[in-house]
Amino acid sequence: MNDQAAAARLLPASGAWHPGLGAGDRRFFELSPDRPFTLEGGGVLHGAVLAYETWGALDATASNAVLVCHALTGDAHAHGSAHPPSQATGGWWNDFIGPGRPLDTNRYFVVCANVLGGCQGSTGPSSLNPATGQQRYGPDFPVVTNRDIVRSQWALGRHLGVDRWLSVVGGSMGGMAVLEWGVTYPARVRSLVVIASNAAASAQQIAWSQVGRQAILDDPNFRGGHYYDAANGDGPHRGLANARRIAMIHYRSTDEFDRRFARHSEEPLLPLRLNHHFDVESYLDYQGAKFIPRFDANTYLVLNKLMDLHDIGRGRGGIEPALARVVAPTMVMSVRTDFLYPRPQQIQIVESLRRRGNLRVEHVDIDSDNGHDGFLTEPDQTGPPMGEFIDDIYKSDAPHGGTAR
Repeated sequence: MNDQAAAARLLPASGAWHPGLGAGDRRFFELSPDRPFTLEGGGVLHGAVLAYETWGALDATASNAVLVCHALTGDAHAHGSAHPPSQATGGWWNDFIGPGRPLDTNRYFVVCANVLGGCQGSTGPSSLNPATGQQRYGPDFPVVTNRDIVRSQWALGRHLGVDRWLSVVGGSMGGMAVLEWGVTYPARVRSLVVIASNAAASAQQIAWSQVGRQAILDDPNFRGGHYYDAANGDGPHRGLANARRIAMIHYRSTDEFDRRFARHSEEPLLPLRLNHHFDVESYLDYQGAKFIPRFDANTYLVLNKLMDLHDIGRGRGGIEPALARVVAPTMVMSVRTDFLYPRPQQIQIVESLRRRGNLRVEHVDIDSDNGHDGFLTEPDQTGPPMGEFIDDIYKSDAPHGGTAR
């Protein structure tokens, strides 16, 4: 048995957070205590909770609040130190958030919430279902869309005293939520920063997603989604790791894989054998094994489907009429080697917004061979233009409530 297999035998069936691990830096907000929270697809959630974190202080006029929207496998811990076992790693955007950083917490009040359907403190498939009292939602958790996410974030903002965000910022799945903010609540946001995202999921993106979900569904230990009471090591770890392996192929790029791995192997090639590993295969194994302790298989299915369902134009006459609702200055960023969310998808957003003629729209190209993950790995290229853009919005609106510094 290799080291990874031995470690997997010790892991709980799900990597979802639970109260027994401690809260870490999380805070909790009950979305709709007096009535069910109704979802776009018709499902309802009773006693739904958002886990969130904040950094910096809200100013006297509540004009300095920035909302950060996380990607598929992110959570509310965008900034800060690790707090094992509750938060095993440091903030996923530490290069961008903090004193003197692009989202300067000496100036701005920065907020990030784990999305509905998530597994790091917000109500999701691993949460107890109030209808049963003792059982997890599991596969009975309802379909969630980006529009549901944005409505829940709007409620959290009101709870925190924010009526209008200075900016809403996010990449990948988070960028989808940013666009939804601009369309659903145009008067409630002063600027948008959309990074490596799209206006609607393409057929190829849906195809990649389906293969990842199928890897989970085909794992015998998935048990139709009823695996939370399984013994350690007996959860759908293989399926979740395979979904992550598949995702890492399209999160990165050919250029990066060739640069880092080429055809190298730490193992001798001869004698030829099926179980020989090239270095790139070992890398995918590592990424899969690292993912299992921090995520939940049912959550992966729910949020991955959320991304497939993303279409800013659904029920609004199409993408162009939907984007015509946006009134906030917008910055859109593309990664040169992103073949999951290729540059033409961001250019579609830019050109549509620019056709308005009276709207500030900026486009930034990130020159990275890291593929889609370039929005996480290139702080020197991504951070400064984003920070300067938000600073400029803040200062330009100073007479109306902001305080320029």
